[in-house]
Amino acid sequence: MKKFDERDTMFARKALRPDSDAYRDYYERHPENKKIDDHLRELSQKLKENPVTDPIKSNLADAAFSFLADINHLSDGLPASEKLPVEPKKITEFLKQTAREYGADLVGIAKINKDHFYSHRGRKPENYGEVVDVDHGFAIVFAVEMEKNKINLAPAIEENIEVSRIYVKISIIGMILAYYLRRLGYEARNHMDANYLLPLPSLAEEAGLGELGRIGFLVTKEFGPRVRLGAVTTNLKLAPDEKQDFGIRKFCETCHLCEKACLGHAISADASSEDGGRHYWQIKGEKCYEIWKRIGTDCGVCMKVCPFS
Repeated sequence: MKKFDERDTMFARKALRPDSDAYRDYYERHPENKKIDDHLRELSQKLKENPVTDPIKSNLADAAFSFLADINHLSDGLPASEKLPVEPKKITEFLKQTAREYGADLVGIAKINKDHFYSHRGRKPENYGEVVDVDHGFAIVFAVEMEKNKINLAPAIEENIEVSRIYVKISIIGMILAYYLRRLGYEARNHMDANYLLPLPSLAEEAGLGELGRIGFLVTKEFGPRVRLGAVTTNLKLAPDEKQDFGIRKFCETCHLCEKACLGHAISADASSEDGGRHYWQIKGEKCYEIWKRIGTDCGVCMKVCPFS
């Protein structure tokens, strides 16, 4: 499986400041992205100067993401000096139970290797360009449902508020699991909003939570793509789950509802691509993000129209 470089993600690119070394480095290597990215930064600035959403409501979502930014640094830490011996199946069941008790709706375990992680970091200026070198063999992956009535209001601000609420919930679940595992003497890292070291949709597919759909999100049996994902990676040996196959890829090959409904024409109409036996669709991140900036929310229309939602 080909490694992804976080510097190429839309979230990393939008954060590049024109006066920074990171900006110069990235566009020297990827001059083809400079024009569209500068255009999107200009849109972001115009939106700040003239917000198109209700500032009373939109500030609630912003408050949630500010809180997440403040606790971001707690994602990693040193484990206790002594390892407590545990049996993989028993600790796996206990971790799943704990995740559910703290609010996870779906939980699975993926066996991982270094190829699952990003090649380089890029989301934060202080970490830009760092090589990701994590020797964790397992990931606890969990999903939390987003309220259907709120997602059905997409692209209104209520959808954005719901997304931010669930990101907070996911971050707390991950923090508890990571803190717990470190107390047992094992390395553990919470991968949360703006502080991921690996892409979560494909990881969740590995953990048996669902399958990747045309919109590039995980599609679950229970909630469709109407979930947000979290993960904790660790060097503790766990009992992995098996991948599911309940026909999502075949369904997405013929459905096309999300592609037709996408406001930015960001969803591919083509057949899925294959990488190391993994089938997936790649959305056009620039077109998706431009819609976010033009309407003032993170849209969500693709999730709303998916039949599995």
